[in-house]
Amino acid sequence: MPVAPLVNPANALTALRIVLVPVFVWIAVASHLVAADWRIAACVVFCVASVTDFADGWLARSRNLVTPFGKVADPIADKALTGSALIVLSAYAGLPWWMTAVILAREAGVTALRFWVLRHGVIAASRGGKVKTVLQIVAIAWYLFPWPDPLSGLGFWIMLLALLVTVGTGFDYVFRAVALRRRGSAT
Repeated sequence: MPVAPLVNPANALTALRIVLVPVFVWIAVASHLVAADWRIAACVVFCVASVTDFADGWLARSRNLVTPFGKVADPIADKALTGSALIVLSAYAGLPWWMTAVILAREAGVTALRFWVLRHGVIAASRGGKVKTVLQIVAIAWYLFPWPDPLSGLGFWIMLLALLVTVGTGFDYVFRAVALRRRGSAT
């Protein structure tokens, strides 16, 4: 099987997402997420960056453009985007800090688990993990957009659902990692 070139559309989208993270943070922090137009701008940048997450993975798999760079940079870009958005929302938009802490702890834990089992195999993203990602993106976008009351209050409930799925899939990763290590140690 031929090796995909480093410079390809999938990696370009990953790089774009990495570049959009500080743009998003700058808009959010500079505006304190106060004015509606700045909130919309932050939401648009976040959503565009989020779409690149889905597009780069699809391109890499469907066109055989998977590269070592993409395997490393894609999850880093995802965590940077989501993590920075959660921190910004807790600082400026009323997202409870405990929610941000739980989600970030789960993400760090899953990353550590992946490294823990790396020599035994790879823990692929599950359907639950993909649902988690979509729910987090929807919840973050909902928080960012300047919805009028009472619609703005739905953000908390969407984020709570995202949090529950995030924690649930975190336990799934623990079980899968332990099973993979046991299989790897048995051989």
